Amino acid sequence: MKFIPSRDLRVRPGKVWKDLAKEKQLVITSHGQPVAVMVPVTGEDLEDKVRAIREAEFMRTLREIQQESVRNGTDKLTMAEIDAEIAEAKKGLR
Repeated sequence: MKFIPSRDLRVRPGKVWKDLAKEKQLVITSHGQPVAVMVPVTGEDLEDKVRAIREAEFMRTLREIQQESVRNGTDKLTMAEIDAEIAEAKKGLR
């Protein structure tokens, strides 16, 4: 995957579009740090690509939550324990 500075979007946009067509993905950087990923889209595949990105972000978040529950030991809670936690939390809302 090719990395390009965000400045290139302003200074050399034509080169960026050519690189995107050739590479199929570009990582945009700011001060040497990645800030965005560019992928080519068309009117026909825009919704599919946005949906795929959202699904990937959801799955990453889900993995993080699962890993956190393993670290906390909450992955071993029984359904009864979960129900008790929910009931206790609801009491605090009243």
